[in-house]
Amino acid sequence: MRFIFEQVRVGGDRNFGYLLGDREAGEGLLVDPSFDPEAMVARAIAQGLRITAILNTHGHPDHSNGNARAQALTGAPILGGPGHPGPLERVLKDGERLALGGLHVGVWQVPGHCPDHLAFLVEEMAAGLTGDLLFVGKVGGTGGDADARIEWDNLQRLLQEWPEHTTIWPGHDYGARPSSTLAWERATNPFLLCREVEAFLRLKADWPSFKAQFGLK
Repeated sequence: MRFIFEQVRVGGDRNFGYLLGDREAGEGLLVDPSFDPEAMVARAIAQGLRITAILNTHGHPDHSNGNARAQALTGAPILGGPGHPGPLERVLKDGERLALGGLHVGVWQVPGHCPDHLAFLVEEMAAGLTGDLLFVGKVGGTGGDADARIEWDNLQRLLQEWPEHTTIWPGHDYGARPSSTLAWERATNPFLLCREVEAFLRLKADWPSFKAQFGLK
C-alpha cells in the first residue's frame, strides 16, 4: 500500500475536494468533487488510479454538484448519507468501513450542519475529512439551536473517538491554514474550547462580534 492524498481547490466558496488512493492497488476515491470534477479525475488519472466510488460529506449543492459529471467520467457509484437529496447508488451508514486497496475509510454520521452529513476517517493514516462539520478555527453553520445541539454532540463524539493526532481536512478553506489536527483544534478552536453546550450556543450567536474582536475572517 502507498497512500495517495490530494486536497484539490475546486472553486465555489473556497471549496475543497479530495482524492484518496492506494497506488499499489490502483484504486481511488473522490470526495466532494463539486465544481471541478474534471480536475479531480485528471489527478486520479495522473496518479494511475481507477476511481471506485464518489463520496459526499453531505448533499448541499456546493459539495455534490459535480457528482453526475464525475460519475460520467469514471463510471463510479455515488455514495452519501441518509437523507442525501441527490441520487445515490448506496446510502452509507454510521460505522461502515469502506475498503480502498489496503486502506479502510471509516464512516461517521454527524448531522447538525445538515441531516445527511458524514465524516470520513482514513484509519491507517489518521486522516479525517470533516466536510462542513469542523473547519480550521470554526465549525459549520446550523439552522437553529436544535441543530446546533446536535452539531455539538457530534463534535464531542469526534473528539472522543478519533485519534488525537488525526489530521483535519475540511470542506472549505475558511481558516488560517488549509488543514489542521484534532489536537490543534481542541487547543485553539474557540468552539471546541467551550466547556458545555450552552457556551457553544452563545458563541454561535455572538460569532460576528467575536470575529471582529479577534480579527478573524
